[in-house]
Amino acid sequence: MMNSKKILIVGAGFSGAVIGRKLAEQGHQIHIIDRRTHIAGNCYDARDEKTDVMVHTYGPHIFHTDNEQVWNFVNQYATMMPYVNRVKATVNGQVFSLPINLHTINQFFKKTCSPTEAKALIAEKGDSSITDPQSFEEQALRFVGKELYEAFFKGYTIKQWGMSPAQLPASILKRLPIRFNYDDNYFNHKFQGMPKDGYTKMVEGILDHPNISVTLDTQFQMQDREGYDHVFYSGPLDAFYDFQFGRLGYRTLDFEKFTVEGDYQGCAVMNYCEQSVPYTRITEHKYFSPWEQHEGSVCYKEYSRTCEENDIPYYPIRQVGEMALLEKYVDLAEKEHDITFIGRLGTYRYLDMDVTIAEALKTAETYLASLEQENAMPVFTVSIR
Repeated sequence: MMNSKKILIVGAGFSGAVIGRKLAEQGHQIHIIDRRTHIAGNCYDARDEKTDVMVHTYGPHIFHTDNEQVWNFVNQYATMMPYVNRVKATVNGQVFSLPINLHTINQFFKKTCSPTEAKALIAEKGDSSITDPQSFEEQALRFVGKELYEAFFKGYTIKQWGMSPAQLPASILKRLPIRFNYDDNYFNHKFQGMPKDGYTKMVEGILDHPNISVTLDTQFQMQDREGYDHVFYSGPLDAFYDFQFGRLGYRTLDFEKFTVEGDYQGCAVMNYCEQSVPYTRITEHKYFSPWEQHEGSVCYKEYSRTCEENDIPYYPIRQVGEMALLEKYVDLAEKEHDITFIGRLGTYRYLDMDVTIAEALKTAETYLASLEQENAMPVFTVSIR
């Protein structure tokens, strides 16, 4: 057994909890602090007092992955219930199925196409004159055509990102966003589910180890590093350096919560694709726990906007200007020692839960290996540029 190290972890979300657990199991003393009054970060969920519905406080989180190691890890700390995310979209006074699939195509164009006929139809609708799409808009026009682009992508994207799709990179639409069958499972991943008792309970289980202590409602201060052998920091990278070069850009979300008796929309997620509707979607939270029965229902209207100083950052923008600013902070960070920047905020990347957990497991392994080999632990365990 190597000498026990004193480790400070900033943030009690998945990144901090997973790293803390893996290091605690190897005999290291872990102290986790979080500025919020609860654990689990943005995955925090809690029962609504009025309806008893499990509410995803910071917006819905659906677990999906192809990574068997990650799936096995979360199953140690939660009973994962089967859950398939089936998203609907309201546009042009109709309700459609997303992602765009054969049902959506036939309904939208009032056709009865077979898969082969639908492929030919979409190929005909696409703008073949765009040979090298440079923007989100060009990518969409090239592959789905003007009608589907304007109905399902344009307004929603403007609301979500606060800018024209012509200003966003083509890489956001990495794959052809169409299925030529009737599969309406939003995700393609092998493992999909929801924790039976919620994400907060899952993270609580991960943190339940005698070598882990947690202090909430505590803001990280630079002097907190003293007395620890290593720090894992999942707060905002720019905040660590007191925003000395300026703030990295994020989008944030506002939620308008309302409760109803009975059933509000008949599904978990209803997107509103038209720009004239100010919110991007409505989520109905009892549908995220379909194994439960509730008389009442809790819904969120979701609005996206630019993140201000006191807001919760959700989506890193990572546009050209942001990446130039990120470079300055990364250059500073790479001069550090005895600290590793982790998670969505620490690495300024949008990460799904499974990727967050996979990276945390890898980071813990890297740290343990660095102790055995007496090597310096990298400040970033993945490339973030």
